[in-house]
Amino acid sequence: MDRHTAEPDVTAMPGERAREWVEYHHRSAAPSTYVYDFVWDLSGDAEGPFCTDVDGNVLLDFTSHVAAAPLGYNNPKIMDKLREFDLVDPLKIAGQDFYVSAGDSHRPEESEFPGPAGLMDRLTDATDHYGMDMVFLSNSGAEAVENGIKIAYDHSDGAKYAITFDGAFHGRTLGALSLNRSKEKYRRKFPEVPGVHDVPYCDDRTCSPASCDCGFFVGSDDPTEQVSLLRKKLDPKRGHINADEVAYIILEPIQGEGGYRIPSASFMDEIAALATEHDITLVADEIQTGMGRTGKMWGADHYSIEPDVIAAAKGLRVGATISRSDVFPDEKGRISSTWGAGDIIASLQGALTIDAIHEHGLLDNATVRGRQFKETMRDADPTGVVDVRGKGLMLAVEFDTQERRDAVQEAALQRGFLTLSCGYKVLRVLPPLDVTEREIDLGADLLEQSIADVA
Repeated sequence: MDRHTAEPDVTAMPGERAREWVEYHHRSAAPSTYVYDFVWDLSGDAEGPFCTDVDGNVLLDFTSHVAAAPLGYNNPKIMDKLREFDLVDPLKIAGQDFYVSAGDSHRPEESEFPGPAGLMDRLTDATDHYGMDMVFLSNSGAEAVENGIKIAYDHSDGAKYAITFDGAFHGRTLGALSLNRSKEKYRRKFPEVPGVHDVPYCDDRTCSPASCDCGFFVGSDDPTEQVSLLRKKLDPKRGHINADEVAYIILEPIQGEGGYRIPSASFMDEIAALATEHDITLVADEIQTGMGRTGKMWGADHYSIEPDVIAAAKGLRVGATISRSDVFPDEKGRISSTWGAGDIIASLQGALTIDAIHEHGLLDNATVRGRQFKETMRDADPTGVVDVRGKGLMLAVEFDTQERRDAVQEAALQRGFLTLSCGYKVLRVLPPLDVTEREIDLGADLLEQSIADVA
């Protein structure tokens, strides 16, 4: 496949072989969330955003596997280096408490095949501006969040409350579920961590305290002043939450599952101010927003907040909880894990992905190509589209109804264009970080045609 000339080519979705594979899969698979009957052919041609399914259909994938495949398929930017790595067994060692090296003659920090240690070194470099110098690796984003809130509870020396936000999604382990305020059906019937309070998340990226109508900024005793609902809740005289008892505030710099909601600078300024005033640990969930997706290495980098803890995963290929040594517990085994940090290939992929982001200018590319997509879609002004938004290549198209969104997503699939839904009526678009001008034009054109199909 020549990425420079490839285009989607679809006969039927799903095809006959795809239906066979889906049926076979479900013979043993527990119920879960399935987006498409799309079956990727591992042996088929694929590069960057283009892939082939088991029926020979060629598709343009702007999902990046929910940002977990930041460079798309078989990208030479990391595959050329991975091909030089000789597979060994075991490929998964027993985690953070065991060591591994590539055995080459380089100094550890210059190893040709960076493993867990090389990945952690790169992550502390990437968070040095927040004073972070310590990493705990794990298997997944949910584990990264769980470890983040555990060290926050530990650091707060007995504080029992947490602050989360409407629309939040932090994972599906029990602790993370307690923090979720989107996809409510996944929280029901499960026990929750007590003491979690929620406040509205900013739903207007341009709002000021005076113009806010999302419920975060509210009236005060002074009719000329708007204060945040969180500030009122934490007020030492009138609030009902003792700020000294708040272990942490956790938020996504841009909400993912909640609808790709981009907050205003005023909202983030207030969160930063309250975290500082009350000395509350701030946990940034960068599972989807991190690793260059927004045009900066971290979503938090766009705002005034200074997180004390970052939870990363997806594009990182492993889970990672990143913070300062004064926040992490001193006690050995406090957050130990047998298998976390032990995946040699995933750690290598994560380290090489970070290297590729810097070597190939992918932060700038995400910014430029994201702007191109937004301008193209806004200029087209398609029927039923009420908003086109995003930062970098974390993009969203919002429709007037959920039914139209779902119909457009299906129509796009039939044209060989893969997208994802989120929120109530939002279509999210996640191209690979090295997406080209041609590929953005191609994706935008396919989306416009799919909207016209539905209209």
